Amino acid sequence: MSNLRLVYGDGMRGHPPNAPYDSIIAAAGGEALPPAWLEQLAVGGRLVAPLQDPRTNRQALVVVDRHEGGYEHSVHETVKFVPLKSGLGD
Repeated sequence: MSNLRLVYGDGMRGHPPNAPYDSIIAAAGGEALPPAWLEQLAVGGRLVAPLQDPRTNRQALVVVDRHEGGYEHSVHETVKFVPLKSGLGD
């Protein structure tokens, strides 16, 4: 698996040294997508992440496709992931 890399850091910042990425898959969700994730997504790329609706406290799987002209968001089924928090654990 030469294409696999483990990075220890604040996931909300993404990983700029290897950007842009053709795909980003998040295993934690918050109320908004971190701007770094969108910035680091390549044109033609896809981001999949859970997002929490603060009004209902429910999460849904969101897919973001980046095109030359911008981003296309689609919301899918309800999911349950761990919360996305900034910073490194102790």
